Amino acid sequence: MPSAPDADPKPGHLYVVGTPLGNLEDMTFRAVRLLQAVDLIAAEDTRHTGKLLAHFQIATPQISYHEHNRHSRIGDVLHHLQTRQHAVALVSDAGMPGISDPGYELIAACIDAEIPVIPIPGPTAAITALCVAGLPSDRFVFEGFLPLKGKERTARLDAIAHEDRTIVLYEAPHKLIKTLEDLVVALGGDRPVTLGRELTKRFEEFWRGTLGEALEHYQTTAPKGEFTVVIQGATREAPVLSNEAIRAELEHLLRQGLSRADASRQLAKATGQPKKTIYQLSLSIDTDESTN
Repeated sequence: MPSAPDADPKPGHLYVVGTPLGNLEDMTFRAVRLLQAVDLIAAEDTRHTGKLLAHFQIATPQISYHEHNRHSRIGDVLHHLQTRQHAVALVSDAGMPGISDPGYELIAACIDAEIPVIPIPGPTAAITALCVAGLPSDRFVFEGFLPLKGKERTARLDAIAHEDRTIVLYEAPHKLIKTLEDLVVALGGDRPVTLGRELTKRFEEFWRGTLGEALEHYQTTAPKGEFTVVIQGATREAPVLSNEAIRAELEHLLRQGLSRADASRQLAKATGQPKKTIYQLSLSIDTDESTN
């Protein structure tokens, strides 16, 4: 059986390694092998990652790379990659690095420095929740954490309110009720939503309903654990056209050579009005006149 292209981590390469959201059985064989073989691991929390490494008997040394030291640490990691020619792995506390954490800044710095960046795929909370939300998943937008307050939060909520793709958010338990309150105001209480908490962990739970119902539920049931919120996108309402406007469009379609049935079917789909009603209106149009 042929070996993987990166069977041995290459010096001067950054490996972006996905780690479990909670269940350690979600760790991939490839991720274990890479973490065992690299020279250094840049971890969001070395204590947290240390437990993961101990479980898989990985003795690779760590340095911390997180939100509060990222500016100084980027230079350190680049030094290891460029000068010492080390192979370095980047991990976050859970999931794929760079998704709603400062890992993307290190990744961007490596790309700017022409250092190869190799992804080692693993779990991601956004996709994990989206695929079982029961909401449209063919098109979606990931919003991460909303701005905490002020004009930035208001502007983001307004944009989300008009977004027709499924929306995925992250939220901490102590901020969930406030976020649900703001979402109800901005999007309306009837918008379908799925909330996943403690994904892949012992107390994993999915709650499904509307935003209004979710707010009522979590006002009486204290939110616990990290939440991934999946919201159905806005429905674009078909324009309401007058009979005169529909007749004019029918005449246009008939002049193009469409049959009355095909023209009526096309307009019914575009306007949301009954095909039978539009077809009856088409009967009042003289096809000879419409082709002149």
